[in-house]
Amino acid sequence: MDSLELLAHPVRLRIVHAMSGGQTLTTTQLCARMPDVSKATVYRHVELLASGGILEVVEEQRVRGAVERRYQLRRERAVIDADRAASALPEDHRPIFAAAMATLLAEFNAYLDRENADPAADLVGYRQHALWLDHDELLGLIADMRAAIVPRLKNAAAPGRSQYLLSPIMFPIGPEEAEHR
Repeated sequence: MDSLELLAHPVRLRIVHAMSGGQTLTTTQLCARMPDVSKATVYRHVELLASGGILEVVEEQRVRGAVERRYQLRRERAVIDADRAASALPEDHRPIFAAAMATLLAEFNAYLDRENADPAADLVGYRQHALWLDHDELLGLIADMRAAIVPRLKNAAAPGRSQYLLSPIMFPIGPEEAEHR
């Protein structure tokens, strides 16, 4: 299974999110972070991610007769490279987008289900903006967003930090070129 197939699944994407920032977690800890997903499902998807090289075992210990493994994300493997993305046909994007949206919805619902969820205090946002951009302006916007986001991807979990899910989504919604009147 290639990285696109591995990452284009809501549960596996949620596992990747949970493991980001240098976290090392057991499958039991992942289950606690995703109480809406059955334990068997979490175990199955952790195994798929590990066998696909996206997660690696960093520690093993015996717990009540069973082997408990701590996993770490291999960030360099948890990406869909530009060539693979470019080779995807338009029809290939439907299930990928659906998985991304299902993941976003599941993560948001899990957040709202927390006892201390406070969208206003947590600065939760889900605004949408319709922009008119030419190709160069679009490239500039993407570069600006990357400049703001990429350095922060290296942040590790630390006291005083909370993990946030940021999901920039952009696609054309109107005709290729506006008719000027």
